[in-house]
This record gives sequence, C-alpha cells and structure tokens, in this order.
Amino acid sequence: MPGNERTSAAIARAIGCESAGIALHRFPDGESSLTVAADLADKDVAIVCTLDRPDEKLVTLLFAAELARDLGAASVGLIAPYLAYMRQDMRFNNGESVTARYFARLISRSFEWLVTVDPHLHRIASLESVYTIPAEAVRAAPAIGTWIRVHVENPFLIGPDSESRQWVSEVAQYANAPFLVLDKVRSGDLNVSVSVLNSPSLKQCTPVIVDDIASTAGTLIAAVHAISTGGGAKPVCIVIHAVFAGDAFASLKATGVDQVVSCNTVTHESNAIALDRELANATDQALKRFNPRRRDAGAD
Repeated sequence: MPGNERTSAAIARAIGCESAGIALHRFPDGESSLTVAADLADKDVAIVCTLDRPDEKLVTLLFAAELARDLGAASVGLIAPYLAYMRQDMRFNNGESVTARYFARLISRSFEWLVTVDPHLHRIASLESVYTIPAEAVRAAPAIGTWIRVHVENPFLIGPDSESRQWVSEVAQYANAPFLVLDKVRSGDLNVSVSVLNSPSLKQCTPVIVDDIASTAGTLIAAVHAISTGGGAKPVCIVIHAVFAGDAFASLKATGVDQVVSCNTVTHESNAIALDRELANATDQALKRFNPRRRDAGAD
C-alpha cells in the first residue's frame, strides 16, 4: 500500500519474491480507485500496510484485498507491522464499543493470515482470541536489546506502567540490564501521572524507558518527569511503534530526554531499529504454514 514501499521491497528481497506497488487515486468526492500493475493470477499475495491512522487506511486496504482476489490471487495475507485497535479491548462503560474485536472481524473476513509486530495484548490474551485467521507476531525485544547493548552505556531499563512489563522485562534479558516498572494513573487521554522514581542505583546508570506504543506520549512524558524528580540522568526513550499523534513527539523531546528511538514499524524520524529481517522471516513462515496449496500437498 502507498507509504509501505520500503518495507515491502525489503521483505521481498529477503524472501526472494516479486513486489509491486498499489496506485491509489482519490476522486474529488472522496471515493478511491486502486490499480496494481502486476500479474496476480494464481499468486500468493501479501499486502503490506502498517496501520497507524487506521481510519484513513482501512477502506482502501479492504479494497486492495478484494482487488487481489478479483485479479486471480490464490490467497491474500496481510503484513501490518503496526496493528491498530488493540487497546480498546473491553467495555469500560455502558454503551461503549469494543473496537479491538470489531476491527479483528473486519480484517479476518478479508485476509487469510496476518503478520504483525508486538500487538498490544493486555486484556486480550492472544491475537487468536479475537482474530479468526492464523496470526504471527514478531517480537521486537531481541533487536531492541541489541541496540541498547551497542548504544547505551550502563543501562537501567524502566517500564512506565504495568502494561509495559511484558516488553521491558523481555528487552532487559536481551540487553543484560536491570529493570523496574512504575505505577501509572490515567485520568483521561492526555492526563497521566506515574510514581516518583527514587532508586539510588539509577543515579549511576543511564535510564532507558521502554514502551510498546507512543501515541500522545503522555505516559512517556510522565515517566521522564518521575526520573527527573528522583534525581536520575536524562533518559533514553525507546518505543516499538512511533505513532506520535499531533505534537506528541515535540512535547516528549521538550522534556529534555537524551534520545528518542523507535523501531521502523511506523515511518518516523525516530526510527533507528530495523525489523525488516524479522518481518521477512515471519512472512516466509506464514507463507509456508498458511499457503493453501502447500498445506494441501503436505508441505512443511
């Protein structure tokens, strides 16, 4: 899909397959038309589309899947490095929508398999509990841990809230570094506070805040303030998915952080950790595992 050409080409090179772009035309009335300049007849097609700003992308993504089938594709899978609508996973108040499940149903109806990177699994136990198609989740922790070992001296990892524990604890293993997790209180989309951090050992280390998604950056900003209040050094902030809505990135940098780093699941100036190889490996496995003809033939 438009905007995903670099990732698509990298995956195609790694697994040795063809790649093609989807041309998108928007009419004056807001409707869209898609064109693929490639022969898709009897091909296993993987559509690459990271799903930040999902409401802008969803209709054309679903059209792309239908177009691939209309052009004779044998199967259609989705590579979505960032998978949206995973945080609205329960009904907190009467009448609220559980969009994580609704979005999963839409994607599951249009694709035969899914590859993504570290979906936000909190109250949802696994992708398969909401998606009815086979799904592969790439883990970013090894790549992040390697980056920390190479670029950060004497790191001390910090998870800004309880939800981040699953990521920061795994990254800490690969970085061979200690970690702790803060307590967070959220009183709205933009209002977040975390416990003040008073750890004597932290003052002799480089604080590294690790989280999966930066959207408003409110949680990261609160964690930076907690470290500063506790007398810690300027932290490095690492996120897997750099969504950064509005002026969130500028607001985070204005706190005086040493550096903001992200994986390349969402194109952003902070991208420093590439997951192309990991996505290619997962895609290759998905094609081997979920290819209907391979499966029917008994291939591994």
